[in-house]
Amino acid sequence: MARHTAIVDVGLDRLREMMRGNFSLAWMDANPQGWGHSATPGPAGLGLVDIETGHYAQIPDHASSRASPAPRGCHVPAGIASSDLHDLNDRSVLWSDNVARLYDEAVSRQWNSLTDVPWDQLGELPTDLEKALCQMCTGLAQAELGAADLTAGWMSRISPGFHEVKLFLATQIMDEARHMEVFRKRALANGGGLLIASPCQQRLTSLIRHAPDYAAAGALMNVLAKGFSLALYHCGSFLAPGEVEETIFRLCMQDQARHLAYGVRHLEWFLGHHPERTEDIHAILDAGEQAIFELTLEPQTIEPRAILAGDGLQDIRAGLSQVAFVYARQVREYLRRLKVAGVDRQSRIRIPVELPLGRVGAERTQERMR
Repeated sequence: MARHTAIVDVGLDRLREMMRGNFSLAWMDANPQGWGHSATPGPAGLGLVDIETGHYAQIPDHASSRASPAPRGCHVPAGIASSDLHDLNDRSVLWSDNVARLYDEAVSRQWNSLTDVPWDQLGELPTDLEKALCQMCTGLAQAELGAADLTAGWMSRISPGFHEVKLFLATQIMDEARHMEVFRKRALANGGGLLIASPCQQRLTSLIRHAPDYAAAGALMNVLAKGFSLALYHCGSFLAPGEVEETIFRLCMQDQARHLAYGVRHLEWFLGHHPERTEDIHAILDAGEQAIFELTLEPQTIEPRAILAGDGLQDIRAGLSQVAFVYARQVREYLRRLKVAGVDRQSRIRIPVELPLGRVGAERTQERMR
C-alpha cells in the first residue's frame, strides 16, 4: 500500500474527527457584514449591476494581491497566499463606469453563427466579387484573431477585485473569436477560400502587443482599431453583396460598438485619474494612426473593399471613392470619440482626415447608406 503524504494524513485525520461529530463550522460565521444580502431583478432580469449593492458595491481603489483569486466581498483568511499573477490591481488604471452594464448587455446579446446567419441564402457571385469578399474576410479574420489574443493577455493580469472588467473582457474575447469564426466561414462557404494575410495588420497588432501599459493598449485597440472597424461594418450595406454578408456585418457591428463603448469610457476614466499621462496617450496614438493608415491603403485591404463598393472590378475606381468616404467617416468618428475621452487630437492627428478623392461619388455613397 502506498505511503500517504502529510497532506493526505491531515485530511484523513480531519475526516475522522468529522465522523466523530467534531465539525468546525467556523465558515458559517464568516463575513457577517456580507450576510443578509438580496437583490431585485431589473427589467431584463438579474444583471450584474443589480447584485452589486450594499456591502458588495464597495469597489476598492487598490485590490490586495493577498485576495487573489478570492471573489471581491468575501472574507479572506490569513492562510491565503499572495498572488504574483495579477499585477493590474489599481482601479484608476482599469475601471470604466459602464463596464458592468456592458457585461450584462454582452451576455444577453450573444449570437450564433451557426443559426443566426442565413447561410442557405448564400448565392453564387461573380469571381471578382467572390475574391474581393474572401480577401476582405481573410484580413478581418486575421484582425479578430489577433484582438482575441491581445485581450486574453491583459485579462489574465487583472485582479479579481475588479471582476466586472475581467468578465467583460471575457465576453470581448468570445466576441472576437466568433467574428474570426464567421469571417472564416464566409471565406470558405461559397466556392472561394482564404487569400493573403496582411503584413500591415500584423504590424498594428504588434504595436498594440508592445504598448507600454493597459491604457495605451486600450487606446490603440478599443478606441482606434475598434472605431475604424465599427465604421466599416456600419457601411456594410454597400460592401455586402447579399443578405448573408449584411447579417454578418450587422451582428459584428453590435459587438464592436460594445468594445468601443468600454474603450472610450475606460480612457476617459484613466485620464481623469492620471491627467499627467495625456501626452503618453498622444504619443502612442501618433504611432497607431500611422499603422492603421498604412493598413487602410495596403492593396489587399483597400482594393477588395473598392471592388465590393463598386459592385465589380470594372467599377473599382468608383468603389474607391466610396471607400474614401468610409475612411473620412472613420477618422471623423475617431476624433469625436477621443474628444469625449478627454483627448483632443484635431490639430495633432498624424494622418489625413480625408483621402484625396474623398468627395468624388460621396452623394452615391450617402444614398446607399440610408
